Amino acid sequence: MALVYQGIDVSDLAGAWPLLIGGFLVAYLIGSIPSAYIIVRLVTGEDITAHGTGNVGAMNVRRSTGSWSWFAVAMFADGLKGFLPVLAAVIVSSFPGWPMTSPIVSYDVAHTAQVLLPQLVVAGCVAGHNFSLWMAVITRHFARTGKGLATGGGALLAYDWRYFLAVVAVGLLVIALTRYMMAGQVAAAITLPLAALLLGSPDWPFALLMGLFVYSAHHKRFVGMLRGREPRLYVNDRMGPQG
Repeated sequence: MALVYQGIDVSDLAGAWPLLIGGFLVAYLIGSIPSAYIIVRLVTGEDITAHGTGNVGAMNVRRSTGSWSWFAVAMFADGLKGFLPVLAAVIVSSFPGWPMTSPIVSYDVAHTAQVLLPQLVVAGCVAGHNFSLWMAVITRHFARTGKGLATGGGALLAYDWRYFLAVVAVGLLVIALTRYMMAGQVAAAITLPLAALLLGSPDWPFALLMGLFVYSAHHKRFVGMLRGREPRLYVNDRMGPQG
């Protein structure tokens, strides 16, 4: 029985596989660029993973450097490595002259690329940030390196600005009401699939998977928050738990 997703029989992607896998891998490598690690090394000469939560993300730049300015730089850099690859994928997959008019690409492959390529590039960027290959080379240890919020936010802005506005608005509102960074981050992850359902978007399975993936990076500390182990507005080094 055929498995149809957004008009595509995903059980038979045929000639679209090289394009889709290639797009995911390129996005993963770009997402893997450890912006926060580089910034902290240049600013303080220290290893960001030895500070705060140990994550290679913008908020941990704040904890490592004590600077909101460097936090903003890291947030922008992480967002950019999600935004640019997805923007490129959206442009390429929607350009009317490619791949629809290519004599070597069938309509089915072209349609598959138009639908799935941007989604796989979003996933690749976030996966790269959360499990950075370059950090694995630096530390000689492959493990989770981030939580994917800034990179995922940049990717969503390029993919569908409505998703971006929904997760940012809800995330910031929850932080303002609870004073817990973790609560806002988890709320943002949960908002993504809910927004897709409310908008009636056919890509809600993709939104659900991305929301679950981002939540999985927060699960341990979110449970800790529910048990009273997470400080409010965790913005300073040695203020709270790692992970």
